[in-house]
Amino acid sequence: MFEALSDRFEGIFSKLRNRGRLDERDVDEVLREIRVALLEADVNLTVVRSFVERLRVELVGQELSKALNPAQQVVKAVHAELVATLGGEAVRIIPAAKPPTVVLMAGLQGSGKTTTSAKLAGWFRSQGRQPLLVGADLQRPAAVAQLRTLAAQIDVPVFSAPDDVVASATGDPVAVAAGAVEEARRLGRDVVIVDTAGRLAIDAELMDQVRRISDAVTPTYTFLVVDAMTGQDAVTVARAFHDTLALDGVILTKLDGDAAGGAALSVKEVVGRPIAFASTGEKLDDFDLFHPDRLAGRILGMGDMLTLIERAEQVYERDQAEEAAAALLEGRFTLDDFLAQMQQLRRMGPLQGLLGMMPGMPKEIREAQIEDRHVNRIEAIIRSMTPAERARPELIDASRRSRIAVGSGTQPQEVSQLVTQFSEVQRLMKRFGGMGSKRTRPGRKDKDKGRKKSGKGGGRVTGKGPAPLPKVDFEQLADRNRVPGGGLRLPGLGGTTPPGLQ
Repeated sequence: MFEALSDRFEGIFSKLRNRGRLDERDVDEVLREIRVALLEADVNLTVVRSFVERLRVELVGQELSKALNPAQQVVKAVHAELVATLGGEAVRIIPAAKPPTVVLMAGLQGSGKTTTSAKLAGWFRSQGRQPLLVGADLQRPAAVAQLRTLAAQIDVPVFSAPDDVVASATGDPVAVAAGAVEEARRLGRDVVIVDTAGRLAIDAELMDQVRRISDAVTPTYTFLVVDAMTGQDAVTVARAFHDTLALDGVILTKLDGDAAGGAALSVKEVVGRPIAFASTGEKLDDFDLFHPDRLAGRILGMGDMLTLIERAEQVYERDQAEEAAAALLEGRFTLDDFLAQMQQLRRMGPLQGLLGMMPGMPKEIREAQIEDRHVNRIEAIIRSMTPAERARPELIDASRRSRIAVGSGTQPQEVSQLVTQFSEVQRLMKRFGGMGSKRTRPGRKDKDKGRKKSGKGGGRVTGKGPAPLPKVDFEQLADRNRVPGGGLRLPGLGGTTPPGLQ
């Protein structure tokens, strides 16, 4: 969503890298470009003015650090202001002292409110809570059916009016919401999430209904679901709902879209309420607490290692990861291991999104359109091999290559390229493994016990600890993997750029 803004900031900072110092004229020029970048990103005009003025005070009115160059000074100041504009810190969800914790979901029709309600229930469930979803949108019969379908995927019960009442669209949402709270107490459910009705636009009837539901259930939290792709309209909607309901926070949906992203940068300062959660995809687990500092880092091209680590911790088992790393460094890493690691990596989310979280990635790699179907081809090639061929790729001759290509729907040269590149990685990682200290595998120590040394000498000639690995120059890596006509070459996908990576 913030690619255009990120590109503008990158261009601004690159002009400052060769400057020896910043004078007031330089600051004015930088602030003018930042103002234009924010306005083009559809950020609220009042927010832009406040942002720029605070930045001016930071860059001109105070003593700047002598340890940083001008570009670093500006990046540091812009990052701090972005974090403050986005809310400062993540919202802490504190359960009600007397269960259940009631969460009221409000918003316009089409903002993703029903799906977000299910995602929020899944998030509470991952925190060890027992949520109950409430289908209080009785004006749209499909809303209750949609909520039940989504709830079944995360094993969360749904409370609503009887089916005949839902089908007739004549039920009382206030009575349904109040009855759901009593049902939650009876069942021992400690979280109640009420999905209310929406409209195509704000009107008096919608606001009155939401207000009466709020009065009936006395919610612990009232969240407004806002479509991040609606730009400044999202801020207007948030202000109107806040005047009626006294919002506790905003949930942004479609944060993975291609809109300018001005809503995310405007809503906190205009409405005075933080962004509590963000939805970054269509899947139910593409949802988490909103972290202003992490989004600010991604906007400025710094990556988001904390989110990347958290996703890895959810997907990877520690013992399996350590065993895979040891096998890779010791040359025991097979294509079966590679396939397992690739499947776990895909569970962390779209590969393009993961690349965007890695700091230092060149723009070409960060913005590459990597689709899952390209990875599917690699997986198909490996699955078309026999167990012996996966363990020992050197067995694959011309006849086997043809058979694997037919089985995977690819070309023999693609099979050959994958095997060659995998063998090169094996040799490289085995060399890295030999550079560091030896790892002791279970049972190895006992085998080595009693073995005579070959005489004097032969001890360590380098410092203690593993040898330092060389730093990776991502720019140079991107240059080496470019193909004629632009784009990047991916392992196992042939010597030309796949469709979508041009």
